[in-house]
Formats: sequence, C-alpha cells, structure tokens
Amino acid sequence: LIIFKMADEGNVRIKGVTVVKPIVYGNVARYFGKKREDDGHTHEWTCYLRPFKNEDMSTYIKKVHFKLHESYPSPVRVFTKPPYEVSETGWGEFEIIIKIFFIDSSEKPVTIYHLLKLFLNDPAVIAGKKNVVSEHYDEIVNGTTRAQCATSTPHLS
Repeated sequence: LIIFKMADEGNVRIKGVTVVKPIVYGNVARYFGKKREDDGHTHEWTCYLRPFKNEDMSTYIKKVHFKLHESYPSPVRVFTKPPYEVSETGWGEFEIIIKIFFIDSSEKPVTIYHLLKLFLNDPAVIAGKKNVVSEHYDEIVNGTTRAQCATSTPHLS
C-alpha cells in the first residue's frame, strides 16, 4: 500500500503507511420567509467541505470544485484555499458534485455527490427561525472516500 504522508518538508509518499483524513460535507439553508419577487428564490444556502477535526486541509488539498445546477451562472465554482464552500440563493433542491483535487498529483481526485437540502416539514424552519442542516461524515483514505461511515439525516440548528 503506497499513499501520501504529511511531513514538515512537504508531501512524501511512504510505503505501508495509511493516512486517514476525516471530512464533513453538506449544506446549511435558511428560508427567507417568502418568495423573492425579483427572482422567485426562497432560500439562502451554503454548501461546504470541512475537516472533521480542526486541521488545515490546504496541506493536502490543492483545490475543490463545486458543480452546481446549470441554471446558476458559472456553475462550476473552484476554491484553492479554505474555506471550501459556496453560498448562493435559490428555490429548489438539486445534486451538487464536489470534486477534491490533491496536492500530490499521483492521488486521483475524489468525487462526492451531495443533495442540497432546503426543506423540512418543521414549523420553525417554515417560519425561517431555524436552519436546515444536511451534513455527512466520510473519510479520505488512499485518495478515495470510504463508504459513508456515519450519515446524519437533516437536522435543525
């Protein structure tokens, strides 16, 4: 097994060493309380990729692409440093493709699919008093993600 290992002098590949990078990805959304007249949007939202632990992901991540629905201007958003997140407004749920590229170019990019969650049947959410949070835990191992070890259902914050 050959994978990358983080070292003070840079990224070094070391045979037989496994590095696990726990990550969290998802979105938070807030209802405006009514439909905006100018564009029909009902929510503001942020989709993100974050470390599970407090660490600097830029030591091993070169860039992150967020591919939004084609109706958004410039639907592919590229981030080369943290925070790896995109904020927008809209009215509907859709799949966001998150593609992670590593500093070590021998590591293949990792693709994650996240369904943007805007709606919950909860009076506090409908009133715009609480946010919808849809968040998932995963781990990057050998440049791939494990099967999702723990997945939370949408919850309130």
